[in-house]
Amino acid sequence: MLRVPAPSLLLEGGRPGGDRRLKSYSERPMAENLKMEEKGCRNPDDPMIVVKEIHKAFGPNQVLRGMNLEVKCGESMVVIGGSGTGKSVLIKCIIGLLRHDRGEIYVDGTEISNLNEKEWNELRKKFGMLFQRDALFDSLTVWENVGFGLRQHTKLSDDEIKAGAVEKLSLVGLKNIENLMPSELSGGMRKRVSLARAIAMEPAILLYDEPTTGLDPIMANVINELIVEMREKLDVTSIAITHDMVSAYRIADRIAMLYQGQIIEVGTPGEIKVSPNEIVQQFIHGQVEGPITRGTDIGRKL
Repeated sequence: MLRVPAPSLLLEGGRPGGDRRLKSYSERPMAENLKMEEKGCRNPDDPMIVVKEIHKAFGPNQVLRGMNLEVKCGESMVVIGGSGTGKSVLIKCIIGLLRHDRGEIYVDGTEISNLNEKEWNELRKKFGMLFQRDALFDSLTVWENVGFGLRQHTKLSDDEIKAGAVEKLSLVGLKNIENLMPSELSGGMRKRVSLARAIAMEPAILLYDEPTTGLDPIMANVINELIVEMREKLDVTSIAITHDMVSAYRIADRIAMLYQGQIIEVGTPGEIKVSPNEIVQQFIHGQVEGPITRGTDIGRKL
């Protein structure tokens, strides 16, 4: 399959890679200004995120039903599953936008269930998140959007914040757009601005909520390549949720299948492709008939 290099990969001489490389964390100008701790993985086998027996319900609707998942430090985990299965609920529980009903969630060794607001604000600095619909502020310029977290959580001047925003925009292949408004951008550009905002605080963990939704195949591939590049350059742990299997296979170290509130299978992309689980096979191949649709309105119409 033809791979289309992301714009940020086309560096010197128009060839992928070039000579530019992101400096180590301690050498980055923004890291020095933020005065934040080194965020590289201590040991690749250490868990960065552990989800234990998580339950979450909305009224009578039980969404997560004793779910378990472990994401290793520096790993790229992709959670797949059908619409409405709780994928977005999972990452919102991990980042504290939703409170789980019971169970335990550990983020870099910290159990989050009983954190107070001050502790949450500190922990959230470890996270960057790419929202499904980009969630840009329409009344702010591009650089103000990218630098929003820096303005909220640091004492950097506007000039320093803008310089940091321009730096992150260049990492996602965008130049000379920092003074534009979101309404002046295409869908793919808005997505990349959102990604630049997600990495602006030099996070240890990146969360991606349906990163390729609404994009054409070429731009979806650009975003996939950027996600891979961000992981390699920034040394981050990432969780992406998607039902786009092309994206899942490209960006994942491991894939976890969420079904009926639980993780029913975890494996590398190669292992998932040959899984003997009929539910997994129906989903990844988009088959109409199978255990997922059996007994549903779709199944009854067949």
